[in-house]
Amino acid sequence: MSQFLQPTILLLREGTDTSQGRAQIVSNINAVQAVADVVKSTLGPRGMDKMIQTGPKVTISNDGATILNLLEVVHPAARVLVDIAKSQDDEVGDGTTSTTLLAAELLKEAKPFIEEGIHPQIVIQGYRKALELALEKLEGFSINISKDSKESKRDTLIKCAQTALNSKLLANTKQFFSELVVSAVEKLDPNILDRDLIGIKNVTGGNITDSFLVDGVAFKKTFSYAGFEQQPKRFENPKICLLNLELELKSEKENAEIRIEKPEEYQSIVDAEWALIYEKLEIIVKAGAQIVLSKLPIGDLATQYFADRNIFCAGRVAQEDLLRVQKATGGQVQTTVNGLNPETFGTCGLFEEVQVGAERYNLFKNCPQSRTATIVLRGGAEQFIQEAERSLNDAIMIVRRCFKANKIVAGGGAIELEISRFLRHYARSVTGKTQYIVNSFAKALEVIPRTIAENAGLNSIEIMNKLRQKHAQGGEEGRWYGVDINGASGVCDTHQSFVWEPTLVKRNALCSATEAACAILSIDETVKNPKSDQDTKMKPKGQPGRPPMGMRR
Repeated sequence: MSQFLQPTILLLREGTDTSQGRAQIVSNINAVQAVADVVKSTLGPRGMDKMIQTGPKVTISNDGATILNLLEVVHPAARVLVDIAKSQDDEVGDGTTSTTLLAAELLKEAKPFIEEGIHPQIVIQGYRKALELALEKLEGFSINISKDSKESKRDTLIKCAQTALNSKLLANTKQFFSELVVSAVEKLDPNILDRDLIGIKNVTGGNITDSFLVDGVAFKKTFSYAGFEQQPKRFENPKICLLNLELELKSEKENAEIRIEKPEEYQSIVDAEWALIYEKLEIIVKAGAQIVLSKLPIGDLATQYFADRNIFCAGRVAQEDLLRVQKATGGQVQTTVNGLNPETFGTCGLFEEVQVGAERYNLFKNCPQSRTATIVLRGGAEQFIQEAERSLNDAIMIVRRCFKANKIVAGGGAIELEISRFLRHYARSVTGKTQYIVNSFAKALEVIPRTIAENAGLNSIEIMNKLRQKHAQGGEEGRWYGVDINGASGVCDTHQSFVWEPTLVKRNALCSATEAACAILSIDETVKNPKSDQDTKMKPKGQPGRPPMGMRR
């Protein structure tokens, strides 16, 4: 009988761990749900915060992308949630927790289908069909604000910023900071709206409402040498010279050998070095510069030289700050002083150095070509200020997207319930397995209002029944009903309550969550070779690895 036995064929290295089939898909779904459960309690205006300790550093946050990134998730399928949260944060700035929960809920609804033997591709096809219908309906429900007056549009932007701050640490001061954020975004070029041109500087101490907006650029006083205190600290309409050049005596970077026979020859070399730097300084002074900023160091000699001539200077200015000064003042960064032209200088209405808390800040105000702004953020504990900065970043991103998209929808779970109602009606018009899958997609959308209600301490079952009843009425009356965390009934017209969100946030969340769910459902096998990982770690540094079979020379 031995001639009928088939030999064992080994395709993978010994020790390789393989998991495949239906059990692998279910395992991936369980891993994703475990990660989503961590951030679930952070959703909504009454969401809780998480404290994450990584070594000596402690971070307090309720931002989904920040939490998932700090958790250092290692499960390969669960890492997909981290990636979509980061993508949502980079693209629109808000809705990271909603995207994560929606992806996990879609997978939870798909789990019974997989366990009953339905092919994953049929589920994926149904989800993509439901997504297509949901996006189409989302555009139909959107409210266009492009034709509104300037005052009305600004008011809408402030309401969107307040909605973004509702679930953040700054919720109690959302009126103050929403106006601050909208004013900062309005300073940007409307055709570009570059986020990097809005600076946020953290200053410990004082009240959170002591924060203020600088119409221009503000940055912390850089390292300075003796003589700095003798320089003037206030100018009106100054000429600002921007450099990417060292202004100090330094030893030569290249190794060189010079043979001398007399002390006078050595002295001539020293005099030549001094003559070079004095020549640079004289060129800058003769060009009429009153403020000199450089990305590279400005030494003690140059600092005292400028102080004697009533010129302010600052070296080691951060790249992003120098770029924003360039944009605001209209200057050009020079890499050499040879042929320095006053036309390359920038200007501003007022420059001054002021004390903010325990720090000193350089402020450039009333810039003629202002396309930048700076928010100086005050507060108590360092963790509080860092979380406030993350909250402001989300609000800034939301307002930027509103400027570009000009379309909004009501928040508080209203739009999710309205799309869910539409998909349930559509599911009744189709036959076969697609009907159940589209209905599951509609059910998954309800996770957003349900979680908001649960996190606010409300009876989620009662709230969901009330909302379904309102939305079942159809028309404009019940379309915008969502969760009300302040009222006694628990539901309200969120559009009338000014709980507004950009359509782009919802669109991106639906697309990202569905694509992530489909990607995980399409994985039916995981291959892991821990032995290869161990060999890589044990290989000495600098030792090249052996080429694979068939590749040796």
